[in-house]
Amino acid sequence: MDWGFVFMGSIGIAEEVKMAESKGFSHAWLYDTQMLGSEVYAALALCADKTSKIKLGPGVTNPSSRIAPLTACGMATINQLAPGRAILGIGTGNTTRRTMGMPAAKLSELREHVEVCQGLFKNEITDYSEGNRHRKIRFLNPDLGYYNVKDSIPTYIAASGPKSCQLAGEIADGVILFGAVNPNLIKFLLSNVRLGAERAGRNFDEIYILSMTAFYLTDGATPIESEAVRKAVGPMVASSSNIFALSARLEPDCLPVELREKIMAFKDAYRAPDEPIETRHLKLYSGYLQHLRDEHIPLLTEDIIRATTLTGTSEQVVNAVETMKAAGVHQVAIQPILDTQTTINQVAEEIMPKLT
Repeated sequence: MDWGFVFMGSIGIAEEVKMAESKGFSHAWLYDTQMLGSEVYAALALCADKTSKIKLGPGVTNPSSRIAPLTACGMATINQLAPGRAILGIGTGNTTRRTMGMPAAKLSELREHVEVCQGLFKNEITDYSEGNRHRKIRFLNPDLGYYNVKDSIPTYIAASGPKSCQLAGEIADGVILFGAVNPNLIKFLLSNVRLGAERAGRNFDEIYILSMTAFYLTDGATPIESEAVRKAVGPMVASSSNIFALSARLEPDCLPVELREKIMAFKDAYRAPDEPIETRHLKLYSGYLQHLRDEHIPLLTEDIIRATTLTGTSEQVVNAVETMKAAGVHQVAIQPILDTQTTINQVAEEIMPKLT
């Protein structure tokens, strides 16, 4: 099992990424959410300068924040700073777009964006369109040290529903699951990745699978539905469950039966219909993935916490990770919500050694 860390995009995060590298973590992912954190490529550049082994990438960017050639240039620039360590993580931008009151990108837009980036990463002449204008583009100075497309840059697509999982299976090197810990939830998602891979004539077994989640270690006496646990993992539970619910809103029956009602209860977790449409998102997404919202507390049951996060005693967490591995997950990536250094140390000292 590979281990990653998911950090808010921050120009001050490089030391923590360096610490994670020293503790044996293989990947560091930075959220690309311009209304919540620092500009992701500036932050990744600082991380590249401070580290030597850990793989780096946005976790995740989206097709609406930048045109595809700019995304490709940003990643190729990180790849110049950290050769062979850059990975493009990209999705539809559920968080980034909604923090501005805008809808996520369409899957067709995500596909086009990814395919342009993949062509440029291969140093190919690539089709590119803006409106009715269709052109051929390529990197014009690949040998001058401005960017690196000699070392491979894999593309991982973030997916939380059937259609996005199928798209990942069709065109991506990897898939990023968000809050998928329960084995039946993983099975549901990966069955769609496999469907997409088979449709495209690809080998599903060659697709890298990672799950981003939260982590909280209990002493065995602390109830899972306690205030301490909810503060530590509740923001991740609410965010991931809401995205699952929105992805399955037209077909809720596709979700695992034992989790269906609990997930769909989060469908309206980030809605405020009585607030002005021009500003409601400013209230809803302040502190997103950082702070627990009071209205989410009744929804945070033990079942949904365990299904979407690694919460429990060290033995329970180790067992959960082993189950995730058996279900097909190659990497667990932890987002620290309360204290980054404590979380890094706990995972490195109390979980990782028991799995190697």
